[in-house]
Amino acid sequence: MTERAVRVGSLVLAALLVVGLAAWFARRYWPRRLAFPPEPGPPVCEITAEGTVVRVPGRYFVAEIGRFEDELFAYLMFDYFRSAKALKGTEVLLTYSREATSVAYPLLLVMPDDLLAGIPVLVKLQSENWFPDFTWKVADKRAVAGMRSQTETFVTAYNFPAYRKLEQLTRRELVAYTRRFVRFKSTVDPRARGQLALFPGPLDHEQAQWLAEDIVTVADFFSLPLDLFLGIGAMENNYMNIRGDIGHAVWKRKAEKGDVVLRRRGGRVLVLNESVGVWQITRETLRYAHRLYLKDQRDYGRLPEHLRPPKKLDLNEIEPAVLTTYAGLFFRNLVDRLGGDLAKAVGAYNGGPGRPNMQYEAGVRTAAEHARRVMEQAAALNGQPVAEMRFLSSLRRPNP
Repeated sequence: MTERAVRVGSLVLAALLVVGLAAWFARRYWPRRLAFPPEPGPPVCEITAEGTVVRVPGRYFVAEIGRFEDELFAYLMFDYFRSAKALKGTEVLLTYSREATSVAYPLLLVMPDDLLAGIPVLVKLQSENWFPDFTWKVADKRAVAGMRSQTETFVTAYNFPAYRKLEQLTRRELVAYTRRFVRFKSTVDPRARGQLALFPGPLDHEQAQWLAEDIVTVADFFSLPLDLFLGIGAMENNYMNIRGDIGHAVWKRKAEKGDVVLRRRGGRVLVLNESVGVWQITRETLRYAHRLYLKDQRDYGRLPEHLRPPKKLDLNEIEPAVLTTYAGLFFRNLVDRLGGDLAKAVGAYNGGPGRPNMQYEAGVRTAAEHARRVMEQAAALNGQPVAEMRFLSSLRRPNP
């Protein structure tokens, strides 16, 4: 048999194999919710210097990796994915589709024009928990152009110069935007992809709502900048109620009620000083914050009952919501002690007033700037979904 005959036979065999695989994947993964043009022709198999390539002429390989009901949350996820290193070189699109009684927001990836290469990439990303599932299909140039146009609309709208500052927003708006932000940050926490045993999973809608209400309430009660308070929560634990600093201990003069004593030496004791909750407050810092509370002259009756600290502190029985109050009081105390220097106060939240951790402060500031930008840009839309807008001119600044 000649070399040419062997080559032709290999091509035919590869083509038959690919068609069979394509049919199987189509039955298993073909997304029924997306509106696409009529079914394409069969895949074309090509053998190049780099290996076998399978394409569908005139079509794009598109994968849906998420579908959301909330527009702002969908945009936050889109913005995260398009900057993720794992997706470098992959086009990420945010689109919308009108359903019976609502609007859905699919998040899409435009994969390389090679089915044999693209599907394994999706499977690998899924196995690394970048998304729980995916569906795929091929789309023609017109359909992809429409998706890109929708994406550009979202990008333009959510980067429109904000004219409503965070400080001008109503409580209702602050809670609504904070809810989306804290839920988003917990969803993209890297520990979720690691599937750690201690990881409780991201906040659901209800949990995010409760936490958002508490954060806005406490920030207002202690006259704290909401963006920096959110930045601390993001930097500490991405708003999830997980223990931290496991095994961390400190030496002190004598043990107190509730201490877990690990060692005694030279008249001193080594006690466990792990951190807890959304705000990662250590046991010793909690004692300090509680002493501040007992001396504080503010009217804590203005706070909802579930946010009021108890008169007696039990380190082993602390309601998670109360930790938000302790965190706010501790941060307020640092701001006052450091003469109103917010940057040093943020650094002191991690390193103490004597040695403010300015690297920590830089991380908090980055998260705070993100939170502020998200809220102000969302507020600039005046509560109107981008998917419902006919013209972006509706975003024009109002006349003074």
